[in-house]
Amino acid sequence: MTAPVFTRTDPALGEFALRPVDPAADAALLHSWVTHPKAVFWLMQDCDLAAVEKEFARIAADPFHDAFLGLHNGTPAFLMERYDPAHRELVGIHTAEPGDVGMHFLCAPTGTPVHGFTRAVITTVMEMLFADPANHRVVVEPDARNTGVHALNKAVGFEVQRTVALPSKEAHLSTCTRDQFLATRGDHR
Repeated sequence: MTAPVFTRTDPALGEFALRPVDPAADAALLHSWVTHPKAVFWLMQDCDLAAVEKEFARIAADPFHDAFLGLHNGTPAFLMERYDPAHRELVGIHTAEPGDVGMHFLCAPTGTPVHGFTRAVITTVMEMLFADPANHRVVVEPDARNTGVHALNKAVGFEVQRTVALPSKEAHLSTCTRDQFLATRGDHR
């Protein structure tokens, strides 16, 4: 397996790490996640295993999009995609500025939820994105009906800019600058 490219220790929940997705090796695991009823907003509910592997191979080959498997204390637990909004997802809808980076994340389905886990995941994702000094603002486009992720986004500093029509959904185009994120962490640099 590929080594983690980012690691963060959460004081309450332990180690979170991200490594690049290996489309062939990770396809079965990712298929079980993206087709789960709780992943309805991921828009892959009807995909078979081959389609999931093909999609992540496409992402791996794309210079403007990549995917990372998130580990919690060494166990696969979440998925994160990073993309360049000047070239993917929001072309023609959002005027990307230098330093913009797009993101999607998905927590693995579980029968034993851990309090604060999803917040720790999105915090890890944001810290990874802002660890790159070239990234100044994170852009997301969650489904307008996904109230759970809207609350999480707000908690880490996102502001809804407007509702936009994407090919597969109505979405809340939202942004979060480095300073907005740091303010939610109590860091007012």
